[in-house]
Amino acid sequence: MRTLTTITSALFAKHPESGNWESVALPHTWNNLDGQDGGADYYRGTCAYRIALPEPKAGTRRYLQFEGANHVATVYADGKELGSHKGGFSTFRVDVTDAMNAGCREVRVEVDNVAADIYPQQADFTFFGGLYRNVTFIEVNETHFDLMKSGTSGVFVTPNAGDGSVRVDAFTVNAQAGDAVECVLLDKNGAEAARCTADAAEHTVLGTRVENPELWDGTANPALYIARLTIVRGGEAVDSVDAEFGFRSFSVDPDKGFILNGRSYPLHGVSRHQDRFDKGWAISRADHEEDLALIREVGANTIRLAHYQHDQYFYTLCDRAGMVLWAEIPFISVFMESKEAHDNTISQMTELIAQNYNHPAICFWGISNEILIGGDSEALVENLKELHALAKKLDPSRLTTMAQVSMTPMDSEHNHITDVLSYNHYFGWYMGDVEENGPWLDEFHAKNPQLCLGVSEYGAEGVLKWHSAEPRVRDYSEEYQAHYHEKMLETFATRPYLWSTHVWNMFDFAADARDEGGVQGRNNKGLVTYDRKTKKDSFYACKAWWSDEAFVRVAGSRFVDRAPGQRNVKVYSNQPCVTLFVNGEEVGTKEGAHVFVFENIALRDGENTVTARAGACEDTITLRGVAELNKDYVLPDENPEAEGVTNWFEGIEAPKMEFPAGYYSIKDNMKDLLANPETAAILNGLFEQMGGGGAAGKSMKNMMGMLGRMPLEQILKLAGNRVPKEAPAYINGLLTKVKKA
Repeated sequence: MRTLTTITSALFAKHPESGNWESVALPHTWNNLDGQDGGADYYRGTCAYRIALPEPKAGTRRYLQFEGANHVATVYADGKELGSHKGGFSTFRVDVTDAMNAGCREVRVEVDNVAADIYPQQADFTFFGGLYRNVTFIEVNETHFDLMKSGTSGVFVTPNAGDGSVRVDAFTVNAQAGDAVECVLLDKNGAEAARCTADAAEHTVLGTRVENPELWDGTANPALYIARLTIVRGGEAVDSVDAEFGFRSFSVDPDKGFILNGRSYPLHGVSRHQDRFDKGWAISRADHEEDLALIREVGANTIRLAHYQHDQYFYTLCDRAGMVLWAEIPFISVFMESKEAHDNTISQMTELIAQNYNHPAICFWGISNEILIGGDSEALVENLKELHALAKKLDPSRLTTMAQVSMTPMDSEHNHITDVLSYNHYFGWYMGDVEENGPWLDEFHAKNPQLCLGVSEYGAEGVLKWHSAEPRVRDYSEEYQAHYHEKMLETFATRPYLWSTHVWNMFDFAADARDEGGVQGRNNKGLVTYDRKTKKDSFYACKAWWSDEAFVRVAGSRFVDRAPGQRNVKVYSNQPCVTLFVNGEEVGTKEGAHVFVFENIALRDGENTVTARAGACEDTITLRGVAELNKDYVLPDENPEAEGVTNWFEGIEAPKMEFPAGYYSIKDNMKDLLANPETAAILNGLFEQMGGGGAAGKSMKNMMGMLGRMPLEQILKLAGNRVPKEAPAYINGLLTKVKKA
């Protein structure tokens, strides 16, 4: 029978040629600190690990399993390459049997997080390098379930909820005449539900049936079964593998949304990145468990696991919690036309599906995210179509999807590639007003009534130290983020045709190129802070719409100092009635749903206790009555009286749009425009004006830079009403005065 030994330490060299090795704990990343501190300067390159191997058992085959090594990993024994893997998020194994038989007891693993032609190449998150997930030494009998089949267990279970039938495909290595594969199905209580046996072959197919199977039914009852596969020889077990699975049926209707087991099951949830403060991607099982506990607490029933394959343990946790999952590959932002890049999309999609085939939580395979940022082409369309076809071939039981960048036209060919689709929309943050989301969704649905539409990303930044009684777009206040989410939740509640909505993001995460809201190296759109210690007010806004667990929460606990005019008190609850008390005195009761606002509450100078009660639930915060606005609550350099974009072009006559050959224009992409000193100077000055100066202008510059391969013309369209209609012609007129080299 097989044995598994977790490797918990290794020697590490950031610069292997130096010969300086240090002992590190595994999992490990070399970017846990520099990947989160801003500056877009975290270390990317090839680092190395030396891993000691345990003494082997005689007569076994031995494998070293890596659950995540970013981007490319190559394994050597005594200078000889044993294997290489391209893709930073999936499991792979190398056979170390022959090397160990020759006396090798240590392998060298080189990991490169800057490799060209391997996705992702450009994205709004840090690409942490290292052996950041578990490394395991595996010993098995010479006859075993195939450990080299795309990083899987070699066992694939296909249940049918309609009739209870189960097909099991088992792949074995070195099976002998007379060997058999036995399959026992166990229910959630461990009782035998069915069994079957077949002669062992390289590809063994088994079939059985469970009478009246208990369904995997989302968060209400995520019933799971175990398929226990054993290779038997002469009555003795040679190798054994367990695979959890579940019976469920699902579909998506363009008018009714997501349907689970024959009933409407609206999907409302979050997206998740896997990194954590001071840890990067090298996180523990306890970290995964805490993440899921927070997601369950907010009341989500679906998770988009962006933008790559996540840890197998987290998928398993989601199976057991009843979360409906969208799992995807990192085909993101920029399309690369090389054959190696194309082949990498195919291998990453193959591994994603193969390694996660048995998870009942997964209902959707995502083939790309915002891939049009880098521009469109026939080669890109063909690559996307190929990925869709591959997913349907490998797994006909699930649906494909993709996340479109907001600028994707409603009639785009891209909207017809996958089974269902979603848009990443940020009206009310990067562009436009939050109220524009509903009309856009309705227009798309009216123009494309046959398409199943979802919202794959929506969000706004919320930094805990910034506060406002009159929040506005891009002030980075906790209050604006909460207001934005309230409006989005209202929008979704009246549009049942949306098959899913996913908040961007459940947690703040590292994006080393960012410098926004007074925080470097961070995307602050999370409902929870990067260290998982603080739930923002927006967390409770979502909980008020989604959760069935009775609660009440007084918002604004960090907005302590309240001057006159700042003394409204907002309460979130999923109860129908809320009563507010100030310093022990009842001040009022309101009936309603989700959000309860008590206006112009009288506060005495100094500290006041503010308590909300809803049924048996109670929450208290402390507010301080002050005479004047606390300026420490306002993001520095944010001057609300500064001239903004609305009057930027006042009195200026925009020139006629011309695009002379050999000169720059708005049709050039941002990367090229920022590379030229003259055009970069033009744009840098305009960024400040477009953002109203200060931090807003800096954040706009950062965002423009991240859209490097997108033509400026498209970016200006994406900005919507944040840019006056005269702006494109005016900017184009400036750029066309600069000659290309």
